Amino acid sequence: QVQLVESGGGLVQAGGSLRLSCAASGRTFSSYAMGWFRQAPGKEREFVGFIIRSGTSTYYADPVKGRFTISRDNAKNTVYLQMNSLKPEDTAVYYCAATQRPASDSSRRYDYWGQGTQVTVSS
Repeated sequence: QVQLVESGGGLVQAGGSLRLSCAASGRTFSSYAMGWFRQAPGKEREFVGFIIRSGTSTYYADPVKGRFTISRDNAKNTVYLQMNSLKPEDTAVYYCAATQRPASDSSRRYDYWGQGTQVTVSS
């Protein structure tokens, strides 16, 4: 089992940047693929991107491709979401999630979730 805690959210102007962190408990972090999802008010949770266990491959949803970057430090049990060129439509609660299955863009494939961190982008 793994527990996840996100941090780094906040209020930023359009065009700005934020870096979210997701710290995981446990000694087997490297056995988990990690995903990032977000949920805006009144909308369903949507996939942002994922990173495989080794950190050597990532995949992003089209709305964030080229602006967001996911990385991980398995020695620190932490995964990051670097968000650049933020837009008001990026406003949402951002969640990290972990799975021991292969990485996926489906939230149903993830077993562990953090509590979320709010990101608000003002225009």
